[in-house]
Order: sequence, then C-alpha cells, then structure tokens
Amino acid sequence: MARTRLIAALILTYVAFAMLLNSVGTVILQSISSFHVTKPEASTLEGFKDITIAVVSFLTASYLPRIGLKRALIAALVLSIAGCILMPLFGSFDVARLHFALVGAAFAVAKVVVYSMIGLVTRDARHHASLTSLIEGMFMVGVLSSYWVFSAFIDPQGLRWLGAYWVLAIIPALALAFLLSAPVDERPTQEGETPEEPERAPMLAMLRLAALPLVLVFIVCAFVFVLIEQGIGTWLPVFNNEVLHLPAQMSVQAASLFAACIAIGRFGAGAVMARFDWYPVLNVCLTLLAALIILVLPLADGLSPRPIVNWSDAPIAAFLFPMIGIALAPIYPTIISVMLSAMPGRQHPPLMGLVVVFSALGGTTGSLVTGQLFAHLDGRTAFTLMLVPTALLAGGLFLLRRQITKNAAVQPAA
Repeated sequence: MARTRLIAALILTYVAFAMLLNSVGTVILQSISSFHVTKPEASTLEGFKDITIAVVSFLTASYLPRIGLKRALIAALVLSIAGCILMPLFGSFDVARLHFALVGAAFAVAKVVVYSMIGLVTRDARHHASLTSLIEGMFMVGVLSSYWVFSAFIDPQGLRWLGAYWVLAIIPALALAFLLSAPVDERPTQEGETPEEPERAPMLAMLRLAALPLVLVFIVCAFVFVLIEQGIGTWLPVFNNEVLHLPAQMSVQAASLFAACIAIGRFGAGAVMARFDWYPVLNVCLTLLAALIILVLPLADGLSPRPIVNWSDAPIAAFLFPMIGIALAPIYPTIISVMLSAMPGRQHPPLMGLVVVFSALGGTTGSLVTGQLFAHLDGRTAFTLMLVPTALLAGGLFLLRRQITKNAAVQPAA
C-alpha cells in the first residue's frame, strides 16, 4: 500500500505540474487580450518559467539526496499551491510572471525527485521504462486537462479565466496528501556519499557528469526535443486563433488535441519499446514528424476569417496538425529511461538536474524563437521551420546510439 501511495503521489505531482506549466500557451493568448501586452512581451512568460527551472535545478539537484527527496517534494508541492492562489487573487501580467517563476522553481525540484524516486519503486530496467512511460503519459493527460479547464473559464471579457487556478490547486494538494502518508526509503540515492565531502562537491560532480561524451550528447538531444515540443505546444493556441481563425475558446480546446496525441503516443510507447529497439522506433517518429509538418501546414494557406461556431466549421488543419504529438511522444521518456537505466542510482539526481536545466533552456529557446517568428513572419512559417531542429535531433539520436554502444562495451572491461 505504501508503494502504491507513493506512485500515486508521483503521478499526481506530474499531472499537477503538467497543468500548471503547460498553461503558458493559454496564458500567453489571454495575456495579449486581457493585459494588452505584445507577443514578444507575452513570450517572456516561458522565460520566467524555464529560466527559473534551469537555475534552481542547477543549484539544487545534486543536493536533494542530502536534503531528503520526500522533504524536497513536499516543499515543491506547497510552493506550487501558493503559486496557484496568487493568480486569481492578484491577477496581472506581473503576477503571471511571478506565478510561472514560483511554479518553475517548484518543478525544478519536483522533476528531479520524481525521476529519482522511480528507481526506488521499480525492480529493473523494464519496469523502470514502463513506469516512466506511464508517468510521462499522465503528464500529457494533465496538459490535455489544463486546456479544457481553462477553456471552461475563458470569457471574451474580463479576467474570469483566472478562476481556473482554484481548480488547478486541488491536484498538487491531493499529491501532497498521498506523499505525506507514504514512507520512502531513500538510501539507494545516497550510496557513495561520504560525510567528509566538501559542500560544493555535488555541484562539481554534476559538472563532471555533463562533460562525459555520452551525457553531453544526451542533454543536447533533450534540449532540442523540448525546443520542438514547447515551440509548437506553447504557440499552438495562437496559431489556431490567428492562422486558422478559430475563436479564443476553440483555439485553446483545439490545442488540447496536441496534448491528447502525445498522451496516446506515450501510453502506447511502453508496449512498442518492449518489442523493438528504441533507435529505429525514434527514427520512424522523426520521419513521421517531418512528413506531417510538410504535408499538413500547407492546408492552412489562404484561410480567411469567417464565422466558426462549432467544430464542423473548423478547418481540417486544426485536427491534423496536432497529430504530430503522436510522433513526438515516445522520444523524451525513451531517451531518459535509456540513460537512467545505464546509470547507478546515486547519479540519477545530478543527471536529472542536467536534464531539467537543458530542457528548460530548450523550452525557453523554442518559445522565444517561435514567438519572434510569429511576430515578424507568420505562424505557418514559424512552424515549418521546426524542420531544422527535427533534423538536428535525428543527428543527435545517431550520436547518442553510438555513445551508448561504446559505453556498454567499456563497462564490462572496467
């Protein structure tokens, strides 16, 4: 029962942060209309979220085993609840920036803790990959739910949409309740630690870990993947509104299809990865991603504003483009599981710290670059240019496969 409560706490934690972090696209859309900010200004919300994630993760990830994983996660959940309460009480664009900074700081801790705890409740690499896929799949369920929660509160006038945060605060509160009732044996994450280590040793260990060729290639792949995912996911509501001419409420709801496709893809990824080698599967995914961008985006050309009151009036691109989520879905959890399964438990926190740092930087870069392209070119061009990082990711996966093979050959000799 204790193990079940802990797994429930990990899943609900990820669902909560999925809903909070990935609301940034909706908040960008609503900030442009409610707070009258420009698109480049609105895009800074991603930076307040992701730069905070990167800084806090870099400073704290290696120290979390010493602090205590459970205590750290409790603090993160409390901070996220506080961030939810601030938005409806003091709604403004500056408060939105503060909200995403608080949630970003909390997620920086929570993500490292959740992935480190996966190793505490699983028996082997296969179970590790299975639970990782489940948690990442539930993350996308949270993203999907966030779109619909916000769409229920969106009103053409006023700040009624801020009321959605009262609903969002319930999920981290539930996660906190499960976590407080579950005992956690954290000894495997502390193996190899000695009391005589200098206080700065954990951070130096993280930097040394980042210098390893295998880890360096891995974090570059994570960076590029999140650049693609966040660049598309964050600006999809704006794309639906400005390029496909959907009303604001339908733009947010249509963007939820992207999250739904990622969730479907991640739930299915566990079964696929159990039967096939990860590298060819991910190459098929990247090929499908590029094909969908090339084939679907031209359907958005030449659309003119017209009354759209129900889904039968929506252009076909609104339904087809989000399907790229299925192609993206298996990539991130697969490369993380492959790396964690190859590393000893004591290296999981610093490795996940690096993942969080570079994922956050990738998310910020993707959002800012896409926002600038939206402002100076157009939405269709902005999304078409995602073919460039897609090609870079294909090259990164090739190098990652080669480094993993080399590392596996060296370890038995060592």
